[in-house]
Amino acid sequence: MKEKNTNLLINEKSPYLLQHAYNPVNWYPWGKEAFEISKKLDKPVFLSIGYSTCHWCHVMEKESFEDDEVAKLMNDNFISIKVDREERPDVDSIYMSVCQLMTGSGGWPLTVLMTPDRKPFFAGTYFPKSSRFGKIGMTELIPRISYLWNNNRSQLLKSSEQIVQALIQSSFEKEPDELNENIFDKTFLFFSDRFDKINGGFGSAPKFPSPHNLMFLLRYHKRKGSARALEMVEKTLTQMRLGGIYDHIGFGFSRYSTDSKWLVPHFEKMLYDQSMLSMAYTELFLLTNNNFYQKTSEEILHYVLRNMTSPEGGFFSAEDADSEGEEGKFYLWTQNEIENILGKNDSVIFCNIFGVETEGNWVDPFHGSVNGTNILHLPESLESISNELKIDINELNRFISSSREKLFEIRERRKHPHKDDKILTDWNALMISAFAKAGIAFQNSSFVDAAENCAKFILKRMTDNQSRLFHRFRDGEAAINGFLDDYAFFINALIDLYEATFNSFYLGKAIHFNNLCIKHFWDDDNGGFYYYPDYAEELLIRQKDLYDGAIPSGNSAALLNLLKISRITGDHKLSNKADTLIKSFAKRVNENPHIFCHFLSGIDFALGPSYEIVVSGEEANDLTIEMLSILRQTFLPNKVIMLRRDESDLINQIAPLSAFPKRINNQTTLYICENYTCRNPITSATELRRELNI
Repeated sequence: MKEKNTNLLINEKSPYLLQHAYNPVNWYPWGKEAFEISKKLDKPVFLSIGYSTCHWCHVMEKESFEDDEVAKLMNDNFISIKVDREERPDVDSIYMSVCQLMTGSGGWPLTVLMTPDRKPFFAGTYFPKSSRFGKIGMTELIPRISYLWNNNRSQLLKSSEQIVQALIQSSFEKEPDELNENIFDKTFLFFSDRFDKINGGFGSAPKFPSPHNLMFLLRYHKRKGSARALEMVEKTLTQMRLGGIYDHIGFGFSRYSTDSKWLVPHFEKMLYDQSMLSMAYTELFLLTNNNFYQKTSEEILHYVLRNMTSPEGGFFSAEDADSEGEEGKFYLWTQNEIENILGKNDSVIFCNIFGVETEGNWVDPFHGSVNGTNILHLPESLESISNELKIDINELNRFISSSREKLFEIRERRKHPHKDDKILTDWNALMISAFAKAGIAFQNSSFVDAAENCAKFILKRMTDNQSRLFHRFRDGEAAINGFLDDYAFFINALIDLYEATFNSFYLGKAIHFNNLCIKHFWDDDNGGFYYYPDYAEELLIRQKDLYDGAIPSGNSAALLNLLKISRITGDHKLSNKADTLIKSFAKRVNENPHIFCHFLSGIDFALGPSYEIVVSGEEANDLTIEMLSILRQTFLPNKVIMLRRDESDLINQIAPLSAFPKRINNQTTLYICENYTCRNPITSATELRRELNI
C-alpha cells in the first residue's frame, strides 16, 4: 500500500526515482504493469528518463512534475513512466537513439511519447511548463498530443512504425571491413586540427574531459613518437587540473566545463570521470615521470576514498551540482569568507594564487548573476606563481596545503550536495582499474587494497546464484541483470587486479566472466556483443553499442579483454573472436574514428607490438621485485604480465605460456614474448631496461 501523497516510485531503490516519489504525477516504474494499464485504458505512455544529479532534470521536475496543473494533464492523458538512466542504460540507449533520430540531438531529461506496445512517436528533452523562446511547453504539448491520439491516431501509429524501422536500420552492422594502421593517423589529425593550443582540450565550449581520447593519443605517441600527441595530452590535463573544473579544496573533477578555459564547471561529480581521469593522469605520469600528474591522480583517488566509498567497499555513483537549490553553492567562495578563515595577510596571498576577485568570477550560466562568489582556480602554473611571488615552490605548496585544509574544514560544515549512493558494477569496475593501476604505479598498497575490497564486494553482493553479474546495488539489494558494460569493465578490472596482486584467483574470475559474456551477449551471426544478455527483458530492439561516450563502450572494452585473455591463456578462439569483432565494426570506425578512441586502443594492441611477459621467480626476491617495479613504472600499455612463483602456482593451469619458462641458475628469469614467440631470457634489471629501451 503506497503512502499518502506518494506515487508508485516510493517502492523503488533508485535515488532518482525516489526524488520523484512525492510528485503529484502518477509515476510508474518501468515494467509490465505500466504498459498493461496503458493498453487497458487506451492511453499513450509518457516516458521520462534522467538521473539524480542532472540539473535540468531537477528544473523540469520543479516546473512541471511538481506542478498540480501539469500533473493533472499528465494523469488524465498519459500513463507516465520514470526511468533512471543509470539503472536502466538499456532502455535509455534505445530511446536516446530515437530522440537523436527524430531531433538530431539528445540529452537529459529525455522525454518520449509512445504507444502501449512501446513504439515511440514523439521525442525531445527538456520542456518548460509553458511555451517560451520558441519551445513548446507542457501545458500546450500534452493537449496537442492527446488530440492527435484521439482524433488522428493513424498518423501517430504510422510515425511510430517509421521510427522503429529507422532505428532497426541504424542498428544494423555494415558489411565487414578491415582496419589498418592508417586509422591512427586519421584520428590523430582530427584531434590535432581541433586542439585548443591556448587552453587545452578540443574545440570550444562546452568542454568534456573524454579521457579515453587522451589515452589513445598517449598510445599514438608511443607508437609513432609524436611529440604533438604528447603535447596535446599534457596541455589538456594540465589546464584541466589548474582550472575550476577541478575541486582545489576537496579534490576530484566536475562533469564538464561550460566555457573553453576549464574555469566554469557544471559542478556535478561523476564516479566514472574520477576513474577515467585518474587512469589518464597515471599513464601520463608513467610516460613523463612528472610528479604533478601523480599528485593529481592521487588526489582524485583520495577524494573517492573519502567521499564516495561505502562501508562495504563499493563506490557511490555521483554528487549533485546543486545544494540548497543553487548550482555550485557548496563550492563557491567570497573574498570576505576567505579572509575570515585565513586572516588578512594569508588571504591576500591565497586569493592571488587562486584567482579570487572582490566582485567574483562566477557567473551562473542559467541566471547570469555573479553575487561576488568565486570559483577557485590557478590562473597559471605553481612554478610561475612561485616566481612571481618570490616564494620557494616547496614553501608555496606547504602554504596551499595548510590553507586548503582550513577552507575544507569550514566547507564541510556547509549543506552538502545530494549524493547518489547506488553502486553500479560497470562504474565500480572502472574505479577498481584506476586504483589498481595507480597502486602499482605509485607503489601505494592502500590503493590496491581499495581495488580488492571493491572487487570482493561485487563478487559477494552483486552476483546471482548462477555467478552472473547484477548491475545495481543499493539499500542491501542487488538487482537488474548485468549489461555488457558491467561484464566488460569488470573483466578488465579483474585482469588489472591480477597484475597488481598476482593473485591468480582474479584471473580465474576474469576468464569465468569472459566466458559468460560470450555465451550471453555475443552475436553469432554478425559478430560483436549485444548490450543486454539473452536472458534479460526483451526491448524494442537489441542494440550493439560501440560509440565511446562519457565512458568507453562495452564492445571497446570487450575487445581488449578478448585480446588479453587470449594472450594469457593461448586460446586462439578468443583472438579469432577479437578479429571478428574488429571486422564487424570496421566500416563504422573508418567513417568516424575519433568517436571510437577506446576501440582504437584495442586495435593498437591487436596490431602490435604487444607483449606477453612472464616473470619466473619468488615474489619476495629482490631481483623479482626490481624487475616487476621496472615493468610497472614504465608506460607499456600493450602487455600482459604473469608471475610464476613455482610449479604449483595456479597461473600454470590458467596460462600454459607461464608453465614452461624456467629459472636460469635458480635465479629470477624474465621472458618477453611477442605473438607467442619468446625472446632470450633476461636475468638482470640492466638487461630488462635495455630490452625495453628505457
